[in-house]
Amino acid sequence: MSEQNEREQTPWHALSPEETLERLDASQEGLGAEEARKRFDRYGPNRLQQDEATPWWRRLLGQFNNVLMLILIVAAVASLFLGKFLDASAILGVVIIIALIGFIQEGKAEKALDSIRDMLSPKAKALRDGHQREIDAEELVPGDIVRVEGGDRVPADIRLLESNRLEAEEAALTGESTPVDKSDEAVDEEADLAERSSMLFAGTIVAKGTATGVVVQTGSHTEIGRISEMLRGVEQLQTPLVQQLDRAGRILAFCIVGAAFLTGAIGVLIHDQPWADMFMAGVGLAVAAIPEGLPAIVTISLALGVQSMANKNAIVRRLPAVETLGSISTIFSDKTGTLTRNEMTAQAIWLPEGEFRLSGIGFAPEGKFHLAPQNGASGERAEKKEPHGKDEQHEENYGEEISPEDYPALTHFLQVGALCNDAELCHEDEEWSIAGDPTEGALVVAAAKAGFDTHDLNDQHPREDAIPFDSERKYMATLNDLDGKRLLLKGAPDRLLEMCEKERGPDGDTELDRDTWEERIHELSSRGLRVLALAEKEAGDVSGELEDDDVEHGLILLGLVGLLDPPREAAIEAVASCQKAGIRPVMVTGDHAVTATAIADQLGFARTERALSGHEIEAMGDEELEREITEVDVYARAAPEHKLRLVQAMQARGGICAMTGDGVNDGPALKRADVGVAMGVQGTEAAKEAAEMVLTDDNFATIVAAVGEGRKVYDNIRKTTTFILPTNGAESLAILLAILAGITLPITGLQVLWVNMITAVTLGIALVFEHAEDNVMQRKPRDPHAPLLDLFMLWRVIFVSILLVVCVFAIFSWILYGQGGSAEQARSGAVNMLVAGEIAYLINSRYLLNNTLSLSGLFGSRPVLLAIALVVVVQLGWTYLPFMQLVFGIEGLTLSHWGAIVVASVAVYLIVEAEKWVLRRRQAHTEDDADRVATAPAAN
Repeated sequence: MSEQNEREQTPWHALSPEETLERLDASQEGLGAEEARKRFDRYGPNRLQQDEATPWWRRLLGQFNNVLMLILIVAAVASLFLGKFLDASAILGVVIIIALIGFIQEGKAEKALDSIRDMLSPKAKALRDGHQREIDAEELVPGDIVRVEGGDRVPADIRLLESNRLEAEEAALTGESTPVDKSDEAVDEEADLAERSSMLFAGTIVAKGTATGVVVQTGSHTEIGRISEMLRGVEQLQTPLVQQLDRAGRILAFCIVGAAFLTGAIGVLIHDQPWADMFMAGVGLAVAAIPEGLPAIVTISLALGVQSMANKNAIVRRLPAVETLGSISTIFSDKTGTLTRNEMTAQAIWLPEGEFRLSGIGFAPEGKFHLAPQNGASGERAEKKEPHGKDEQHEENYGEEISPEDYPALTHFLQVGALCNDAELCHEDEEWSIAGDPTEGALVVAAAKAGFDTHDLNDQHPREDAIPFDSERKYMATLNDLDGKRLLLKGAPDRLLEMCEKERGPDGDTELDRDTWEERIHELSSRGLRVLALAEKEAGDVSGELEDDDVEHGLILLGLVGLLDPPREAAIEAVASCQKAGIRPVMVTGDHAVTATAIADQLGFARTERALSGHEIEAMGDEELEREITEVDVYARAAPEHKLRLVQAMQARGGICAMTGDGVNDGPALKRADVGVAMGVQGTEAAKEAAEMVLTDDNFATIVAAVGEGRKVYDNIRKTTTFILPTNGAESLAILLAILAGITLPITGLQVLWVNMITAVTLGIALVFEHAEDNVMQRKPRDPHAPLLDLFMLWRVIFVSILLVVCVFAIFSWILYGQGGSAEQARSGAVNMLVAGEIAYLINSRYLLNNTLSLSGLFGSRPVLLAIALVVVVQLGWTYLPFMQLVFGIEGLTLSHWGAIVVASVAVYLIVEAEKWVLRRRQAHTEDDADRVATAPAAN
């Protein structure tokens, strides 16, 4: 095993300081300059690897890496060689516009790795040759002795040798929302990353205190470096829409090139036409068939979706993610602050004489105290599915209302909870908030509901010393003057039960009944409550600083308090919306399984019978996890690194998933997910840069609203596609049929470009403003593998293409032969017929199947009406302005010509509405048949 691999596998947190120094061949006096230089040569600089940024010119050239774009470029070059400078310029103009749109949208380079690199400290205080020196953090090597103090950013992974009241802010790495206590004591080898209190990790912040430690890992071998490497290696998947457009583009390219070649060959070989003319006709057919406006329309649709989502507290960082949201089938969500309000509230207090319940939700000190009914069944809330935010609706289940001062044990419990506490209740701008930990804040609010002011309590019962809470100790202790010198404790109930010998009963202190208290802990947890225990003991003999030995024996248990982080009311509604829309909400939380499943049950999750723990995920192979991923909706005690495996397992089953996260180590899962969702309030910059979407309110309901917006965007892209493609189909069919028949072309290639880039795009843009249809969140997620052009859309494109080309040939032939007009005038009529037919079909396209023969269908969209008015004005200018007539080779039309065009376009509109009526009847019959089969009695 190499030295580097051995260092990476060494459990530094479990070794004593002496063992650590011995393993690293280091000492408390630090390294010598020569030894430090040798180790620098061996281990390299203390920095993260960096990928070279893609230069702007390569991103610009990448826009042309598209088969349809290449066909247009070849057509432009061929036109140039044949002397058709106007045609070549027009085609190249189209290509440049499309490329610039894509280049601008991709202008924001990926910054996830950059934001992680910035987290490493630029400087470090290290001992070299026995003297403290400030050196560049890049020069640190394993074995260096470094010193840190409050406010410092930790420059490498460090094993603590000495510490003084040290706390570190590790939220960016471990997800811990509050600073964690650190010490130089070794911890268990199996301890999770968040519980390795003997370590400081690169990129985290020293909140307070001072420490000396030895560097054990540097650069990409640190915990933050390991995440960076994982992020570098995570494959970012293509969105469904990008895949479908690529697939459709290849198919279209094959068909277009084949049709253009066949058409030119027929003209030369059968009709004896000059090859140059037939080549240009083939180019014209290719240009006619390529939907140049479609990329611009898709981009605009996605951009409008981004704008709409921004107004709903969801910032989308990458355009294709808007459409991907519409096909989401699973949403993996954090619990605290996303599904819940992150406002811990005391709901129940269990003392030896019985249970007391508190009404009121959140940090406002408003609520009442009740003596709970004595039967155990009442402890369970029958209304688990109801939102806890409307607590007053359930007060009849709380029992008899009481006054706290009538129960001395209750008031004493509330006082202890407020005194053994570092949180403060604040009231500003008519808003109540907590300065400090929300869990501690819940006890302060509970005391305030009983009329206790924490400032007054602390003045009356001053604190002499305290032992802060840490994850190893699992309790906090304070020494207060409360009827004499007294030790007050709060902490994890299982830990305090170990430390207590007696319980405080109504008739005095009695022997602790552990089994009864464990049952009460389980009962409170099953309601979704987080449980804390409070205890005390007289401390007349304690002097000086508090030590653990002063605290951890001879305690008297006062009781338990059950705390609820209430579900957001909007989240409860959003979960129900998800289920109607065929989307699975899945909770991924660090909470205990019992609490997590209870909260999931209150939110309305479908599968709350069991939860899968982080340790179980680690023990499973990939295939086993892929089997479980569709059966479990709650993942408890899950660390952020487990999220990546959950995403990969769901994607292996063909699911399209969103994943929420806020820490640096959420980055790989956010990047791998089809839509990574970062928290804008609590989230780190690295999480935001790795995600496709950032929530400005950290609210699950915002994700669901964004899914609805994504579905609307995709619907509008489908409507626009069904609108644009028949225009291209009619143009290419017109050229193809004219060449096959050996007659004059009704539309030239230059006229085709005019229709495609001016009228089609102008009219098509109107459809991207369509509002969501009523059933958009009642449909199941669309199949991400389904083609953009399904059978229905192919039928509609072919049907309308034939309809338009019949009208174009009819008007062209009528003017040319029936009216004796020139070819220029006939072509002018043909182009205007095509545009008028598009206008009629635009109104049809507002609803793919529903009827538009109504006031709202005809006149309900202002963008559609404005687009029609604009196109009519522009088309009149195109028809009658001398400059336009010269460039495009056309002549003006008479009133009778316009009358015929209007009649034909109305016919197009009515025929398409008739086709929709037939399709609706067939769909209704199909659904009725399916219902009859589903409800028919089973055969014996």
